[in-house]
Amino acid sequence: MTELLTFEKVSKRFGRKLDIFEKIARTIGADIQAHTVHAVDHVSFSIHDGEVVGLVGESGCGKSTLGRLGCGLHTPTEGTVRYRGLPLETHSGIRRPIQLIFQDPFASLNPRMRVLDIVGEAPRVHGLIDRAEVSDYVANLLKQVGLDPTYMQRYPHQFSGGQRARIGIARALAVKPEFLVCDEAVAALDVSIQAQVLNLFMDLRDDLGLTYMFISHDLGVVRHLSNRVVVMYLGRVAEIAPTEELFAEPNHPYTQALLQEIPRIDRTHRTFVPIRGEIPSPLAPPSGCHFHPRCPSATARCAQEVPMLREISPGRLSACHLNDPIA
Repeated sequence: MTELLTFEKVSKRFGRKLDIFEKIARTIGADIQAHTVHAVDHVSFSIHDGEVVGLVGESGCGKSTLGRLGCGLHTPTEGTVRYRGLPLETHSGIRRPIQLIFQDPFASLNPRMRVLDIVGEAPRVHGLIDRAEVSDYVANLLKQVGLDPTYMQRYPHQFSGGQRARIGIARALAVKPEFLVCDEAVAALDVSIQAQVLNLFMDLRDDLGLTYMFISHDLGVVRHLSNRVVVMYLGRVAEIAPTEELFAEPNHPYTQALLQEIPRIDRTHRTFVPIRGEIPSPLAPPSGCHFHPRCPSATARCAQEVPMLREISPGRLSACHLNDPIA
């Protein structure tokens, strides 16, 4: 399979410099330091042409940041993002083959623009169509995502949440991308509407040959959609595996803890047991394995040495010292 999008030891840190008053306070002895958020930490994996890769993890683990790195909205602090073997920045200034669908279908749409302009602006700017063709082009896109073309003269506030989600999808499709990054694209929708939009994603994949990175905290959605799952914890990849293999037999202790608490019909009279402790701050991540303060199987080595993400069986990778052969 062709490697479409590749992350090579990608890291992203967000820093905030001290303002003038904080600098003055520090000169007179105050313990004030500049803050650096370690959002993504040396992530490496590839997404192949035609795949749907689910990206899961707790809030604050770096999923959305990695998605934005993948579509070029963020520039890596370290490492390289490649698209079809070339650095992603080589695609700047031209129509990007990767588009992002945002989490909030209302906040991501300009309330002062009609749907005709929201969807039709990008393809016209990139020269895919001329001004005279915009109306017909947008009408076809709206039909493709299940909306009435006569709605193109309306404003975003005149639509329901599910309809706004479809408008966001139509806008992403307008420049004929090959790859879609879906950042919690159905999280803000009712369950019944979620199912409709998820089915639309799969229909579009079949019809247009799209590749997806699907970011979600809903493991049920990820299991339904994805071919492979990437599990992240505090900026690092904990495990990568084919979907059914990961759900049947998770390897990493963090993955095991996540899947253990999925509600299931065959489990009755069971007390919910959350993962112990709180997720550490990305301002000061733990040494060694980031998960070791919460891991029931942690050893002294886990607190000192960063585990390598390595293959444990064909197509499966895990970053845990427990997988090392016993000497």
